[in-house]
Amino acid sequence: MAHVHGQELPASTAENMEAFFNGLWNQNPVFVQVLGMCPTLAVTNSVRNALAMGLATTFVLVCSNTLISMVRKLVPKQVRIATYILIIATFVTIVDYLIKAISIPVYKALGAFIALIVVNCIILGRAEAYASKNPVGKSMLDGLGMGLGFAFALTCLGGVREILGAGSFLGIHLFGANFQPWVLFLLPPGGFLTLAAWLLIFSSWKARPRKKAEALEEIAA
Repeated sequence: MAHVHGQELPASTAENMEAFFNGLWNQNPVFVQVLGMCPTLAVTNSVRNALAMGLATTFVLVCSNTLISMVRKLVPKQVRIATYILIIATFVTIVDYLIKAISIPVYKALGAFIALIVVNCIILGRAEAYASKNPVGKSMLDGLGMGLGFAFALTCLGGVREILGAGSFLGIHLFGANFQPWVLFLLPPGGFLTLAAWLLIFSSWKARPRKKAEALEEIAA
């Protein structure tokens, strides 16, 4: 049994919640595992592009995890990786057409990075490490958590880079005419600087409970 806000939860519910929240926080693909750096640095020069890539990746993660979990006992071990890539590529093709149908500017901005979702190590990693070994429900929640965690990280980077580099958020100008944008943040070096800053903030925030516990132990001793 697990406890959430003072209430006991059945073991299965607790496991499902853990599968979902792991990707959002404890095992965030960008801020903890430092995966998917190519799209993370390439498309986060605006919040719109970051959100689009994050949601596209979430769609592929959820769908591929679900389907791979459903067929995991039917696929021979010798061809499992090829099968997983085929499944992932199918959903990437679907999301590619969806983005093209919804917004041509976003489709052009993301460019080849939509197709490169196929080789994103986050997706193949979750397929091999989790979906192929767990039931459908947990695999779907794992994909949703990892996808939303990825989208959250990209949006954090895109927000900082767009605000400082263009003085806007989602295309809405935030400052007056006298504001001088820091164009550096729209360029590749700005992506690295922003990522480094977020990694520092996230790791420091995650370390707070441990440091607090250590401080309490020292006081008790």
